[in-house]
Amino acid sequence: MKIAILSDIHDNIWRLGALLAGLQADVLLFCGDFCAPFTLAQIAEGFAGPVHAVLGNNDGDRLLLAWVAARFPHVTLHGEFAELELDGRRVAVTHYPEIGRALAQGGVYDLVCYGHSHERAISQVGKTVQVNPGEVMGRFGLSTYALYDTASGQVQIVEVPQ
Repeated sequence: MKIAILSDIHDNIWRLGALLAGLQADVLLFCGDFCAPFTLAQIAEGFAGPVHAVLGNNDGDRLLLAWVAARFPHVTLHGEFAELELDGRRVAVTHYPEIGRALAQGGVYDLVCYGHSHERAISQVGKTVQVNPGEVMGRFGLSTYALYDTASGQVQIVEVPQ
């Protein structure tokens, strides 16, 4: 199974559109900062597989985000934290790096995903792969996301085409 990991879109619907057009994944995880609810709707309409999302510090209208998520049966808005089992892998999703690093150090998860800093990073903490996919937004550098392969446990950062 291929898991796409995205974070920090900040309403850049143009980069998000380019990402979704070429995305080949089975599940999409979102680590927060849609900003506006229409960004979540774009994900839901552009990706047919399961979508699991957490909220970030720039997701202002949380009620409307929840209403948008409720319109799409394949979208789950988890709130501040998501804990999932995907293809036999234990996965945690949060927005904040400090929380993500602490979760990875606990050794409970195979994959821990976080965003917020807009800085792409992959590291191994014991048996846990820790991933910040960078930013879809592209304001502070490249527009990127990550792909995690549950069969191999490998992850790669992918640049969004411009």
